[in-house]
Amino acid sequence: METIGQIIRNKREHLGLLLRQLAASLDIDPAILSKIERNERKPNKELILKLAEILELDKEELLAQYISDKIAYDIAEEDCADRVLKLAEKKVQYIKTHSVKS
Repeated sequence: METIGQIIRNKREHLGLLLRQLAASLDIDPAILSKIERNERKPNKELILKLAEILELDKEELLAQYISDKIAYDIAEEDCADRVLKLAEKKVQYIKTHSVKS
C-alpha cells in the first residue's frame, strides 16, 4: 500500500519529471516537495489538487489517498484504531443520511 508521498514520487518519476521541475510548476521549494515525497511533510488539499492536475492523476482518487493518509497517521498509534475506523464509518453514513440538503 502506497502513501501519498510514494504515489506522487512514483508518478513524477514515471512522467520523467525532475523534483525541481515539479516543484517549480507548484511554485514551492524543491526541499518541501522532497519532504512530501518522503512523508516527512504533509501537503494541504490545495496542493493535492494541483498535483493531481499536473501529474495527470484522478483528483478524487488522490484526494481519497490524501485524506486516508491523514486519518491513518492520526490514529495509527492508538490501541483502538480499528474500532475508531469502524465507528467513524458508521458516523459518516449517519451524517450523509441525516444531513440537510441545500
